[in-house]
Amino acid sequence: MAKMIHTMVRVKDAEQSVKFYHDVFALAVKRRIDFSNFSLIYLGNDETSFELELTWNHDVAEEYTLGNGYGHLAFVVDDLAAVFNQAQEKGYQPKEIKDFYNQSILVARFFFIKDPDGYDIEVIERSDVYR
Repeated sequence: MAKMIHTMVRVKDAEQSVKFYHDVFALAVKRRIDFSNFSLIYLGNDETSFELELTWNHDVAEEYTLGNGYGHLAFVVDDLAAVFNQAQEKGYQPKEIKDFYNQSILVARFFFIKDPDGYDIEVIERSDVYR
């Protein structure tokens, strides 16, 4: 049986990205592997063993092209409004909180936010569906 361990995104400014993921999702650097021209920075927290790998290519100055195939990362949180307010206060500009229904049944409450490199992140309130 396979176990998912991380997902990777390429970042232009490692310090700015680490700060964003710490400020909004309380992720911390678990380990960092520096090579001569790139670094791998693994972020995580005590909620899960799954990690976010930030790949920082030191000599890349231009923005990465995300293309039209990228979807989004998703985080589940206990207090959606608190995370939303905290992100707003820090100037990260989350999109409005939405309620997602299937017929008359609430499936999820969520908002989207972009990280410093433009990756979409869905922030979902913890529920029976999203744990």
